[in-house]
Amino acid sequence: MTPLIQALVGTWFICSTNFPMWLKGDKINPTFTYSITDKKGETNVLLDEVKYQQKGELKTLTGFDYQSLTDSSAFVWRGKGVLSLVRSKWNVVLQDPTGQWAVIWFSKTLFTPEGVDIISRTPQLPEKTLNHIKSLMADNSLLAKHLINVRDLPVR
Repeated sequence: MTPLIQALVGTWFICSTNFPMWLKGDKINPTFTYSITDKKGETNVLLDEVKYQQKGELKTLTGFDYQSLTDSSAFVWRGKGVLSLVRSKWNVVLQDPTGQWAVIWFSKTLFTPEGVDIISRTPQLPEKTLNHIKSLMADNSLLAKHLINVRDLPVR
């Protein structure tokens, strides 16, 4: 198991994003929960559960994240069940050395635009930390173009 996979295990809160699904406002309090899986004996695969509330009900989207063999920061998400035909590429582009936050870039799919999420181990990040992350994003060509559309999500 790679150090990055070990660092991702657990629950992450989406603090800031430009992903339309979270910005619309009808799906609130989104989280990612990653856990180690032994899917068909494959290594470096995470079970990925995206949870959010919609109209007071908890919803879950489940899939698997397959780590790239050539780039340990890169993954391909593949949905489980009905979503098994859906795939999305994503990368951990920035990561806090203490493991408290990360910035994820995800590719465009048939259903979603390219974008970024700032995720944290806590529902909100201090403003100073968020400003620091955004300054790091501004220095990264992959992330900088998304800064104009990134919005902080309210905790409800």
